[in-house]
Amino acid sequence: MASFGRTDTVFIVTSPISGAPHVRCSQVPQLRSPVLIVAFEGWNDAGDAASTTAHHLIDRWNAQLFADIDPEEFFDFTAMRPTVEIVDGFERELHWPDTSFYAATLADAPFDAIVMLGVEPQMRWRTFCDQILQTARSMGAEMIVTLGALLADVPHTRPVQVLGTAYDEATALKLGLEPSNYEGPTGIVGVLHAEARDAGFTVASLWAAVPAYIPGATSPKASLALVERLTQMLDVGVYTTDLEIATVAYERQISELVSEDEETMEFVEELETRYDEESEFLDTEDLMDEVEQFLRDLPATEE
Repeated sequence: MASFGRTDTVFIVTSPISGAPHVRCSQVPQLRSPVLIVAFEGWNDAGDAASTTAHHLIDRWNAQLFADIDPEEFFDFTAMRPTVEIVDGFERELHWPDTSFYAATLADAPFDAIVMLGVEPQMRWRTFCDQILQTARSMGAEMIVTLGALLADVPHTRPVQVLGTAYDEATALKLGLEPSNYEGPTGIVGVLHAEARDAGFTVASLWAAVPAYIPGATSPKASLALVERLTQMLDVGVYTTDLEIATVAYERQISELVSEDEETMEFVEELETRYDEESEFLDTEDLMDEVEQFLRDLPATEE
């Protein structure tokens, strides 16, 4: 056994998961038909909404880290470099691009959950996705839900819109989602969806809209919307008071920043007027168009 850049977990070099040689496990949890919830940092994580949602679920469900994917075969370390951290004022700790799996037992549901938090890799996407799917299958998972967030022309002062899509009509109807008809360039989420569908998994995706005029701000409001939509869809509970408090502070801080720039303030007022005058500010088709344009604008990545 050997440690891989962590102080709290020891990973086994040889994976006990059949067909997933790049997955390193500290243990194999016993779970009840878990749902795999996936979030990737980076291009599909506007406002850090998806990754914050994953962190929130990990924390509130007391999920335990049990495995990760060895980054060696999937990342170009000249493009995404490891980082060094000084621990306890002296020791240097090296951190690599991370794709980790956390197991959660849900007391109020007939199933459990696995939360996967990672970074979009630069190489070998099909093999990378296969490691995820083999891990999901070995844990007994049959359903995968991906989380994402995109920048859109929406006001920060109004409710966050979340688009839910599925790859097949039966899943869309069952979960109250929209069928996905997107054609064009895609990211790791799209590849994972296609591979999972072909492997027989039920697949769904949730996307939150984040104001484009504050691209660098973390949005607890979008995270709260994703948490609420996800837990409603799965019919499970999770504590959200901390996200609700953070949302109030977020709205106040962004409003203060906006008020300092007259042009931005006028733009936000226009968005608010549109939202208030229309029964559905961004209807499903508009929001899907936003997602599709976002995917088309992604930089090319070697698969």
